[in-house]
Amino acid sequence: MILLRIAFLSLWQHRRRTLVLGAAIAFVTALMLVMLGVAEGMNRSLIESSTTLMSGHVNVAGFFKPTAGQTAPVLTHAKAVTEVVRQEVPEAVYLASRGRGFARVVSDTGAMLLGLTGVRVAEEKGLKEILRIKEGRLEDLARPNSVLLFEEQAAELEVRVGDALTISAPTPRGTTNTADVTVVAIAKGMGLMSQFSCFVEERVLQRLYQLNDDTTGVVQVYLPTADLEYVKRIQARLRDSLQRAGFALMDDDPRAFWFKFENANREAWTGQKLDLTNWHDEVSFAAWTVDLMNALAFGLGFVLLQVIGVGIMIVMWISIRERTREIGTLRAIGMQRRSVLVMFLTEGFLLGLISTTAGILAGLGLGLGLDAAKLPLPIGMQFVLLSDQLQVVPTAQWAVATLLFITAVVTVISFVPSYIAARLKPVTAMAHAV
Repeated sequence: MILLRIAFLSLWQHRRRTLVLGAAIAFVTALMLVMLGVAEGMNRSLIESSTTLMSGHVNVAGFFKPTAGQTAPVLTHAKAVTEVVRQEVPEAVYLASRGRGFARVVSDTGAMLLGLTGVRVAEEKGLKEILRIKEGRLEDLARPNSVLLFEEQAAELEVRVGDALTISAPTPRGTTNTADVTVVAIAKGMGLMSQFSCFVEERVLQRLYQLNDDTTGVVQVYLPTADLEYVKRIQARLRDSLQRAGFALMDDDPRAFWFKFENANREAWTGQKLDLTNWHDEVSFAAWTVDLMNALAFGLGFVLLQVIGVGIMIVMWISIRERTREIGTLRAIGMQRRSVLVMFLTEGFLLGLISTTAGILAGLGLGLGLDAAKLPLPIGMQFVLLSDQLQVVPTAQWAVATLLFITAVVTVISFVPSYIAARLKPVTAMAHAV
């Protein structure tokens, strides 16, 4: 406690110097916390958009091969599969059957290649909560021959609610089929995930691909939480149950379903196989951006701390020089070298702790303010940040991690000048003329 008091009084005595260094450390802390908040916002946006647009928490999908070299994203005997899922996962919040396809969508003025998701709106609790409808009504997607587009797609195709589109796609048997649909709703963009997919009424896909009523693309299982460890346990349990029920399963492959066609086409089997994935598998192609942002936040913080560290070391050397006679006096009255070392290290620790705490408070305020502002993002940034609005979520976990990391770095930086101070001889130090 005595060493802690001495360290605090020393910082207070040189408060102008302490304020300058503390402000720099606080700035780095706030910047790092905001960047980590952006990464957390990206992660939550990734989970939200993926489990709304293309995936459940656990997915039981199907691949059907009419011939050895041709694969379609089709799940036959969907009712039997759904029954097994209901029995084995009673904790599921709800199940949703979705058709999967990829087709050319044509308007009077343009055309786009889009992923098609066939839905039954009555089953889609998540869509109602997450999608932000800009024009039209989501409930109208229950109408025959209806389609929901996102605003970027509607702009490129130059269509509005009520306009007609033509969908053209190859069937699993190798022929090309078309379907005429009407735009019943236009939703606001959801970043990267909404750039290449749209929703159609499920029977549109069944007619387009010439499928029966007991056929879909995937049974999506929505659980009480998206926690990946919990989801993987449910996935493993469901995999065992489906195998016991006599269904043939593909080897575990943690990638989005469209990456698997090439491997499936090379394999010799024909008929139906099931493929189990979780939400993280289906967005693995985009999840790296979240990891990159986390690494960038810590990397930038570390680089800035190195620059500030040089200033800390210089200031502490100056402080040691100014207090050389004080150090000599303390050593002469019996203070050990270890105590001198700890005293100066405590100074660095207090400087880091107080400055980092101030930076955490500033970062939390700035992050929450930016998140509340709902700043719109340009298209290019939407691909990177996975959302059409800036989301900053500075969590308590990242705040604590940032505080501990930066305080530890500042304390370590203080070690060299503290060691030099501890090595001063009492006679030499007392004789030093300031």
